[in-house]
Amino acid sequence: MALFDENVTVAPAPRRRRPRGTVIGIWAISVAVVVLLILTFLPTAYVIQRPGPVFDTLGSAQNASGKEVPLITVSGAPTYPTAGALFLLTVQVVGNPQQTPSWLQLAGAWFDPSRAVVPIQAVFPAGQTSQERDQESAEMMVDSQKEATAAALTELGYTVTPKLTVYSLVEDSASDGILQKGDVITEADGTKITDADTLRDVIAKGDGAPVAMTIIRDGKTEHVSVTPKQATVDGKTAWLIGVTLTTDFDFPVDVTLQLNDVGGPSAGMMFALGIIDTMTPGELNGGKKIAGTGTIDAKGDVGAIGGIRQKLFGAADAGARYFLAPASNCDEVVGHVPSGLRVFAVKKLDDSMRVLEAVSAGGDLNALPTCH
Repeated sequence: MALFDENVTVAPAPRRRRPRGTVIGIWAISVAVVVLLILTFLPTAYVIQRPGPVFDTLGSAQNASGKEVPLITVSGAPTYPTAGALFLLTVQVVGNPQQTPSWLQLAGAWFDPSRAVVPIQAVFPAGQTSQERDQESAEMMVDSQKEATAAALTELGYTVTPKLTVYSLVEDSASDGILQKGDVITEADGTKITDADTLRDVIAKGDGAPVAMTIIRDGKTEHVSVTPKQATVDGKTAWLIGVTLTTDFDFPVDVTLQLNDVGGPSAGMMFALGIIDTMTPGELNGGKKIAGTGTIDAKGDVGAIGGIRQKLFGAADAGARYFLAPASNCDEVVGHVPSGLRVFAVKKLDDSMRVLEAVSAGGDLNALPTCH
């Protein structure tokens, strides 16, 4: 039994004050939590580029139906066994205009040499949806594959005939109601037309005068006249006929290139090398794993691409020891080459062929151009 003296007042023990350091620590943690929440949900104006899947042009990949198919199939000409790999590289983009990466994700990417933080409009131009970008990228891949096939077959001694074709028309353009999608333009003002640059030169030379064109429509030759309209493009005044053009080819050999869900033109050079290796005896790469990137046109000229730093790391991760880079990308390569990877600078398909021949034969690699 407890006894109490009702005349005695029991005072509560004095409350101990927290040490100043503890209070500061609690406030610091609270502020950090608030900042963390803000950085997690606050929208950003950037996306992240990182290495994407790597594909061997001498191998296979899944098509849209999930079936494993060769990336390169040739019919109408002899083919030969291959070995090693000729890797084409891709870049994945984390984020889009509808959902950008968090600030925390961006901070992590800043300290990862295989990733790049870029303004969102550098990847998704203003006014362009993700679906429109994907469609444009897919169309560029199709054109790239045509150019790669033309370059490869030309390198192998085949005769390839180019055809400049109308892909689409701008609404209310100078060609509206005159040209149609699918028209093949063969002449303009008496000049033979096989590429878009030649047609542009003819139009510019006319300085706004009507341009007489010979076209092939539905297999029949027709003659039309288009009067260009003046417009400002990228700050420069030019005469335009308001059409989107694509170059098709009459190929003497049936070459099918299949690569699902990959867009853009940067696989062109590696596809061309894969076609050549498939159609020639022996192993163009000496049975080794070689990676590369670069656009290519029918004349074999290799052009610059985006995301080359991410592709360098993708190549190294895939086990490649040699990398073919467009010479015009060398300024982005220097200082960013992963350990164990040797990079060669190429300007033309022939340059790439010389690198592969040197690697295959054990030649003097030091004599080949590199990115300095």
